Amino acid sequence: MPSAVELIQSLVNGIGVGLIYGLIAIGFSVIYNASGIVNFAQGVFVMLGGMFAHTLLVRYGLPIWLSAIIATFLVAAAGVLVQIFVINPMWRRNAPLFAIILATLAVQLLIEQIIILTLGDQPRTYPEFTPGGPLKVGAIAIPYQLFWVLGVGALLVYALTQFFNRTRMGRALRACAQNREAAALLGIPVERMLIVAFALSAGLGAIAGILITPTQYTAYLVGTPYGINGFIAAIIGGFGSPVAGLVGGILLGVIQSEAIVFFGAGFRNIISLSVLLIVLMYFPKGLFGGLEKKA
Repeated sequence: MPSAVELIQSLVNGIGVGLIYGLIAIGFSVIYNASGIVNFAQGVFVMLGGMFAHTLLVRYGLPIWLSAIIATFLVAAAGVLVQIFVINPMWRRNAPLFAIILATLAVQLLIEQIIILTLGDQPRTYPEFTPGGPLKVGAIAIPYQLFWVLGVGALLVYALTQFFNRTRMGRALRACAQNREAAALLGIPVERMLIVAFALSAGLGAIAGILITPTQYTAYLVGTPYGINGFIAAIIGGFGSPVAGLVGGILLGVIQSEAIVFFGAGFRNIISLSVLLIVLMYFPKGLFGGLEKKA
C-alpha cells in the first residue's frame, strides 16, 4: 500500500502533467468547435514548441522569455500554414471529414520527419524558468515549474473565455461552431475563422510544450503521446469550453499518476483508456459537455 507521502507527491505530479494535457485539450476543442475537425497534428505542435524554444535558447543564446515568445509565434505560423495548404484545399473540395482528419495525421508524420532531418532525433531539455527548486513542503517536493504551468494555464483559460465571450472574433468562431453555413450567410468569413482557430490551437500546443520541457524533455517522437492524452482529456472534459478541457486534463493527469503508484507504470495507458471508455459510454458529451453553450 502506498504511503501518504507517495500519494500526495503523485497527486502533485499528476496535476502538473494534467495541466499540460488540459492546454492540449483546449487546442483540440478550438479547432473542433470551429470546423468539426479533430486535428491529430495537435501533439506535434507541443513538440515544436519545446524544440524551437530549445534551439533559440541554446543555439542562438536568446533569453528564455524571448525564446518562448518567438517559439509560440513560429508554431502558430506553422498551424496557419497547415490550414492554408492542407486543410483549406480539402475543405473547398468538400472532402469527407475523415479524409481531412487523416490528412492532419499525415501532417504530424511529415513534420516529425522534417524535425529529424533538421534538428536531429536526440531528446532535449532546458532549465526550469525559476532556478533553485523544488519547493519542499515536509516530504513533498513541488517543482517551481509547476507554478509556472498553473499560472500560465489559468491565465490562458481566463483569456480564452473572455475572447470567446466578449470579442467580435471570438463570437464569430462560436457562430462557426454552431452552424458554419448560417455563419457564412451572415457574412462571417468562415475560412478566415479557421485560420484563426488553427493559429490559436497551434499556439496553445506550443505553450504547453515550452512549459513541460524543463521537467520532462522534448524530441521528435513526443508529439504522439501528448496528442493522444490531450485528445482523451478533451473527451473527458467535453469539447465545450476552455475550463472543461483544462479540468479534463487535470483529471487524466491525476488518474495516470495515481495508477502508476498503485499498479505500476505499465498500467498507466490501460487505466487511461479504461476511463475513456467509461466516459464515452456514460457521458458521451464529456463530464462538462453542458458548458458548450457558454463558451
